Amino acid sequence: MSVAVTAGRPDVVAVARGWIGTPYRHQAAVRGAGADCLGLVRGVWRELCGAEPAPVPAYTMDWSEPQGEERLWAAARLYLSERAGAPRPGDVILFRMRAGAVAKHLGLLAEVGPEVSFVHAYAGRGVVESPLSAPWARRVVARFEFPNGNSGKEMR
Repeated sequence: MSVAVTAGRPDVVAVARGWIGTPYRHQAAVRGAGADCLGLVRGVWRELCGAEPAPVPAYTMDWSEPQGEERLWAAARLYLSERAGAPRPGDVILFRMRAGAVAKHLGLLAEVGPEVSFVHAYAGRGVVESPLSAPWARRVVARFEFPNGNSGKEMR
């Protein structure tokens, strides 16, 4: 494997790991106090890119599943860059929790290779680093990356 493939974004991984132990709180995004999966990504954004690019509207835990709207995916496309190619540490990963459902879970890839893992906020567990086991890996539907530097993406 080349260095470019495995290097990824160690800054993203380090910041995400700093959130481990934060309790799960729906719609929260405060390290140590509470976060859900989006809150974790928002918190990492604030630490690496500065202010969030837009206010986050209230959302339900089902992420518009009854309406079939891919709200989380659309927001990720708006503010992050989609990634193709080999997974890298620091990638933001989007999960579809069951076939036919909307994508509604996010995590941050921490390790690649034989001990692949990701950091995520999970109801009942809080922010944890979990193995990206086969059941999790088969649910990944997209990967994104944070912008470099402190500017973030411009609001559209």
